[in-house]
Amino acid sequence: MEGPPDNEVCSVCHGRFRIPCQSNCSHWFCGDCIMLVWHHGSAIQPCKCPLCRREITLLVPAEACLRQRDDFDTSEILRKVETYNRYFGGRSSGLIQRIQDLPFFIRRLARELMDPQRSLPFFIRARVYIAMALSVVYIVSPVDFIPEAILGIIGYLDDLIIVLMFFLHVAALYRSVLYYRHGGS
Repeated sequence: MEGPPDNEVCSVCHGRFRIPCQSNCSHWFCGDCIMLVWHHGSAIQPCKCPLCRREITLLVPAEACLRQRDDFDTSEILRKVETYNRYFGGRSSGLIQRIQDLPFFIRRLARELMDPQRSLPFFIRARVYIAMALSVVYIVSPVDFIPEAILGIIGYLDDLIIVLMFFLHVAALYRSVLYYRHGGS
């Protein structure tokens, strides 16, 4: 999505979105509203999503807002969002947080990989394709760390671990792209 769904409103102000930003938990907020939530909490910690209570470690402004940077109010809020991302976007979050963020990053990455108008840097695209190819080769190869023939369904555990590692690798790559694209240093 280029922006929030048309029929939704900001869950903080309950009004139409002004400078919409999507959090890493996939919820949309007005940029100024989510900044108010952060400023009313602890300024040294990321704020929690008002809907699902997960930590917001990355805010991604809608594409249309990035084109309106010449408007003073918009540029001021985008600057605050960039500051927030600089503080909390590059943090190394725990494994559980990374697994929770997977759907958000995989959806956005798939959209960018399929959109001919958008282009990821070549090295990111190449690393994704190499990781995908290596994961597929391991899964279809007859050589396994834990053989399925001996252990049955438990033998698929190593295959699941490889797939999870692939998705975590891709999500970490894409998170770094979003972080640097939307306010990272």
